[in-house]
Amino acid sequence: MSPALSSWFSAGKYLDFKGRGIFVRDSGGRLKETILLIHGFPTASWDFEPIWALLGKKYRLLTLDMLGFGFSAKPVKHTYSISEQADIFEAALFEAKVRKYHILAHDYGVSVAQELLARQGIQKKPALSVCFLNGGLYPEFHKPLLIQKLMLGPLGPLLARFSSQGRLKSSFDAIFGERKPSASEIELFWELICYNKGKLVIPKLLRYMVERRLYRECWVNAMEQTKIPVQMINGPLDPISGRHLAEAFALRNPMARVDSLEGVGHYPQVEAPQKVAALYLDFLRKIY
Repeated sequence: MSPALSSWFSAGKYLDFKGRGIFVRDSGGRLKETILLIHGFPTASWDFEPIWALLGKKYRLLTLDMLGFGFSAKPVKHTYSISEQADIFEAALFEAKVRKYHILAHDYGVSVAQELLARQGIQKKPALSVCFLNGGLYPEFHKPLLIQKLMLGPLGPLLARFSSQGRLKSSFDAIFGERKPSASEIELFWELICYNKGKLVIPKLLRYMVERRLYRECWVNAMEQTKIPVQMINGPLDPISGRHLAEAFALRNPMARVDSLEGVGHYPQVEAPQKVAALYLDFLRKIY
């Protein structure tokens, strides 16, 4: 394991969820308000490492690698679902004795956040606010890469087996903005994907794109009708969920705060961590 990931890994622990190990990072500090960080596809909670220390000065941070991602279990014979991932986050919150929290979500994680918002009534509104980074909040405006579409189909398992670090670099170069991922970043992303034979579950994880269409009404309504403060921090150069999705979001969520980071693409927290942290902390400061 690379030194950077080893350091991240050693600061975490495992949560048992129905007999499967879920890697959890908790910065601690129970007197602080908590931010729940929800990562995207195909990487892991390490995506938030660039902003971890910046947010952790004032807030308790809780995150995890979802089932099938990063250092968590990656069962091959399993039907992955956004609902189950939300269950896992609820289990982590319960284990950490967190009752109320802010949500910061990216990519795949925005759907998990929408599912958590849809459960608000049942949970007596524990979420205090939500901030969305780039992600497919509206399936009709989400533009997945061709390789994602192909992997979701019958050729998915074969394509996954032959995926490589070089192909990952090509995909990430296409979705990042002006600042392309470094060779070391790609190496770390790839290591997280491959950990515990993770390539084999990639096609199964992509089922989230189908779920977004199936549960669109529930998830979009939960987002648009929530009473808690909402922010979007968007990298407009992202071809998947960039400027086009942010514009649609702003029109349909007039009470939400929308911040655009010029020159930034699909991974704002990696591409421009200082700016993302500053905008998010300003949002949290102004809502209370």
